[in-house]
Amino acid sequence: MSCPQQHRYSTDFESIPYDQSQFNGRHKCAGCAYEQGHILVLSKAPSINIAFEALSDSQAGTVRYKSVQAVFSSGYLDGVLASYK
Repeated sequence: MSCPQQHRYSTDFESIPYDQSQFNGRHKCAGCAYEQGHILVLSKAPSINIAFEALSDSQAGTVRYKSVQAVFSSGYLDGVLASYK
C-alpha cells in the first residue's frame, strides 16, 4: 500500500542517506520507519526490530530511496531523548 502521509515531503528526511538495497526496505516509506522507531520507545518494547512488512511503500517526496534503517534509528533515538524531558 502506498503511504498517504504528508511526512513523505518533510524536509527532516533530506539528510538521511540513500539506500537502494533490495534487502533493506527498498521502496518503503522512511517517514513510516521513523514513526515506527519512535513508537517502539513509547511502548517500552523490550527489543527493537524494523517490521518491514508493516511499512507503507513510498516512491514520493523526500523519503524516496532513503535508508529506512538510518531513519528508524533516528526515530528511536529521538523518542529516547524525548522520554527524558
